[in-house]
Amino acid sequence: MKNRIISVLIISVFSFTSIAQKFDGGVMLGLVGSQVAGDLYGGFNKAGVNAGGWTSLSVSPKSEFRMELSYIQKGSRENPDPERDRYDTYIMRLGYIELPFLYRYIYNERFEFETGLGFNFLIHQGESFNGYETTESPFKGQNLCFLAGISFSLNDNVRIGFRTDNSLFSIRKNRVTGDVWRFWDHGQFSDALVLSAYYRL
Repeated sequence: MKNRIISVLIISVFSFTSIAQKFDGGVMLGLVGSQVAGDLYGGFNKAGVNAGGWTSLSVSPKSEFRMELSYIQKGSRENPDPERDRYDTYIMRLGYIELPFLYRYIYNERFEFETGLGFNFLIHQGESFNGYETTESPFKGQNLCFLAGISFSLNDNVRIGFRTDNSLFSIRKNRVTGDVWRFWDHGQFSDALVLSAYYRL
């Protein structure tokens, strides 16, 4: 009986070690360029940061699932442009805690592709027009985003990734002027391009 218990414990330890070896993780830091579809402005002019951590589970030599937890800044910006007869200043600042769940395809030792969904939780907001704060249309506290990207390995510990991060639902609670149609509803939708460095711990 004692030998059987010892055998079970040894098998359990080796099984746990085998599973643990499939997990990977680290930290990330990146730059964000964002815009809002439907706000009457164009271009990824709002700069921000993306910082957090990640963990992944390898399920085959070519596939893995990844979960991230990060702080990401999104929004929209319009600066005066006298040459185009535009003199207004507009800024929308949105800060989210983002929780992406991704499937990653390992193409080869250098390149990996990813796609998945990200849950966004709004933690701070700000919007101003010509220097005056506006609160006419409040923002939603949560959203769901579609993510897709590619990453490139620099060495065993560092990867550079580029992805698009697009909201599936309107970021506002109410309809506003300029609303556009996306998928199943009208509204304003956040679009972001994210360039990040990933460091494996």
